[in-house]
Amino acid sequence: MSKKRTLTLIAGPLLFLAGTAAYLSSNSETPDQEVVTTSPFRADIVNKTVATGTIVPRNEVEIKSRVSGVVDTLHLEPGAAVSQGDLIASIRIIPDDATLTSAEAEVNQTRIAYVNTQAELQRAETLFAKQAISSAELETAQMNAALSEQRSLAANRALQVVRDGARRGSKSVNTEVRSTVDGMVLTVDVKEGASVIESNTFNEGTTIASVADMTDLVFEGFIDESEVGKIAEGMPLTMQVGAYEDLQLEGSLEHISPKGLEEEGAVQFEIRAEVKPTHEVFLRAGVSANANIVLEQRDQVLAVRESDLLFEQGKPVLEVETSPGVFESKPLKTGISDGITIEILDGVEEATVFRQQRPAGRP
Repeated sequence: MSKKRTLTLIAGPLLFLAGTAAYLSSNSETPDQEVVTTSPFRADIVNKTVATGTIVPRNEVEIKSRVSGVVDTLHLEPGAAVSQGDLIASIRIIPDDATLTSAEAEVNQTRIAYVNTQAELQRAETLFAKQAISSAELETAQMNAALSEQRSLAANRALQVVRDGARRGSKSVNTEVRSTVDGMVLTVDVKEGASVIESNTFNEGTTIASVADMTDLVFEGFIDESEVGKIAEGMPLTMQVGAYEDLQLEGSLEHISPKGLEEEGAVQFEIRAEVKPTHEVFLRAGVSANANIVLEQRDQVLAVRESDLLFEQGKPVLEVETSPGVFESKPLKTGISDGITIEILDGVEEATVFRQQRPAGRP
């Protein structure tokens, strides 16, 4: 094989590799990034903080049973409107055997004593008519008979209360569970046939139902400790209800808890806000909501997008165009921000042209 042919065979692959490398290199070159410029604009900037929570009635009352027994009848369902004194449920008494036996024994004892004092009174009246005893002895017999009668009546009433939960002729019937406030029945916590325990000094008793005024609502939520120092009672707020996307409620902050609660390593403070009534929808108790509390607000101030700012030595700057295609860093004095738009207090004017760091619509 000649030297010329050998060189040709070696040069061919080398030229191919060189061409491939040149092609790949030319395709990997990044084209010059297009420079997009813009100017400051006028905008309304609202600096706000968000608290998550729920909307609940201001006063929700639990209606308890005053006797132990079994729920005989439920007269209302959740959602029913009630007035103070309306009947909610009836309780059937199931008396304790020991208490019932004791009450029956007391009735028998007082009946025997009553019969005995009546006989003594008749003898005293006969003897007094024959002037065999004094008037003082007759009066003593009469008093003993009257007291015995009252003890017998009291024992019978006590037995009736043990059996039925109320004495005959009484206006207050313990077996009838009635609403103590005006409002709406939110929950009925028992079913017919369920056993209930009376409310007394040692036991809070079984909750039969809960009633609340659904026209007086409040927002209850939590705010982070980093924001609690920026809010104060009386601040206005707006609430977005999760169940109604287009509904916005107005209110005012009326309470900030003096003590924080630690949850998952973060300290949260409970807040409460008044919710102004709305007739647009019926707000159900316990719906989730986000409350926006306005900390600061500026209307029609000079502003730029926060994404267009650069920072040099921790201070914000803009790349201002000093001549066509030439940009220079310009220090700024900024004001409030809503996280997207930031107020410009000094450094540029409305006619200033600067480079956008991330043009709209680009990643």
